[in-house]
Amino acid sequence: MLSHMAVVPYKDNSADKKSQVAQMFNSIAGKYDFLNHFLSAGTDIYWRRKAVDELKALRPARILDIATGTADFAIETLRAAAPDAQVTGVDISEGMLEVGRRKLADKGLGHRIRLELGDSENLPFKDGEFDAVTASFGVRNFEHLERGLAEMQRVLRPGGKLVILEFSKPTAFPLKQAYNFYFRRVLPVFGKMISKDQAAYSYLPESVQAFPDGPDFLAILTKVGFKEPAWQPLTFGISSIYTAHN
Repeated sequence: MLSHMAVVPYKDNSADKKSQVAQMFNSIAGKYDFLNHFLSAGTDIYWRRKAVDELKALRPARILDIATGTADFAIETLRAAAPDAQVTGVDISEGMLEVGRRKLADKGLGHRIRLELGDSENLPFKDGEFDAVTASFGVRNFEHLERGLAEMQRVLRPGGKLVILEFSKPTAFPLKQAYNFYFRRVLPVFGKMISKDQAAYSYLPESVQAFPDGPDFLAILTKVGFKEPAWQPLTFGISSIYTAHN
């Protein structure tokens, strides 16, 4: 199996994974939200809500959302945050952030959520600056997974909480077979048709297949310094919520 680092969107491109991922998301930014909801039949909305519920007991006041994209997850975190909470969203795709900024303006949330262009593997924040760090369908796109997770651990305060929502791989028959057929045969066709980017929705199943999910991911969280890592599969294991503390 290829390592998650070896899987890139544009195989005939010599640029590094980080540059290619930014290029890919810039390319599909305008259709990203629609495709997310369409290709998951709206289940992605439920998954985000379940993940944000993990923050309710903490009521964080300072939240960092990594790979924030068009800010859907950053917006959702406000539901579980302190009344005066501030959210910072970071992403390497300016195209995705532009869509997110328009969304925040439409919802009147520009004063609560700030979106910044930035590298998740080299965060421009102080140690322990945030009460909670979140990521939704973004960590599998890291070029160096452990480096990105170590940065998340660094900027999280002692006692703070990590919440990661990410695709995973079902293992039970016949769902595993149906999932693989959909991800490898159906999703890339619709993704290409709607987004006009041939590589983007072929990269998605490849990146999910290569990602070290479940217990393997918990082991990596422990390795970079997180405590009490836990794993909650959703919708028969199609996606998973990972939590940990600092």
